[in-house]
Amino acid sequence: MSLNRVTRRGIAASAALTAAAAACLLALPSTASAGPSDVALPPAHAGFDYQIGGAYTPPSGVKVVSRDRTAAPAPGLYNICYLNAFQAQPGDEGDWDADLLLRDADGDVVYDGDWGEAVLDIRTADKRKRIAAKVGGWIDGCADKGFQAVEPDNYDTFTRFPDLLTAAQAKSFVKLLSARAHEQGLAAAQKNTPQLADARDETGLDFAVAEECGVYDECGDYTSAFGDDVVVIEYSADGLRKACAGWGGKLSIVRRDVDVSPAGSSGYVRKTC
Repeated sequence: MSLNRVTRRGIAASAALTAAAAACLLALPSTASAGPSDVALPPAHAGFDYQIGGAYTPPSGVKVVSRDRTAAPAPGLYNICYLNAFQAQPGDEGDWDADLLLRDADGDVVYDGDWGEAVLDIRTADKRKRIAAKVGGWIDGCADKGFQAVEPDNYDTFTRFPDLLTAAQAKSFVKLLSARAHEQGLAAAQKNTPQLADARDETGLDFAVAEECGVYDECGDYTSAFGDDVVVIEYSADGLRKACAGWGGKLSIVRRDVDVSPAGSSGYVRKTC
């Protein structure tokens, strides 16, 4: 995520929709060539809900949902599977081989201090391959559950640790993930990182999931590379206003609370254009 990153964590929960909503699925996705076969993209300018902080029944009019990989997809909708690909979840360092955790000059594990997440070491081809194998298992799980796309988060980790990581390393790694997604028939999203949007042909990424591109005037960076295949999450009234004013007629846009709380919880916020 970019420096304006907010928390995005989910817990599995199934959502039941009507048969009418399920019938809509056949008409929703467009397609684009990527990898060995065509993959279905999210419908452009569609009702969108960002549920990575906990799954719940999508509001009326929603056609696209993003949920954590541990959750079940929402029946009848286009589902994006969120996964933390460039950093370990808080407390999950022990799930990774020690040499796959990025270390500083003193040999200490490097953490994204805002979120308590150990950074993964993508600096060599061998390590990228090993990390991609583990993340690839999660991608396979997303496909098995019935998701249509994956959202590998923290593509932009290199921007927070420029003395240790490079954009070239990030692109090489995300290319492995997009290839794995395509093998499973899933589309692969570019998460944030507008400065690399024009590398989509190199990385194999199919559409974009952009946080706060309205408030930071970045939406055009994504549309210049991905056209209308961009879904936008804002976390403030001003961000939503700016995104809707500039892009409300073309892109899928939603405002959520910064904790991406499930509906019914005290902090829940969801608004649209």
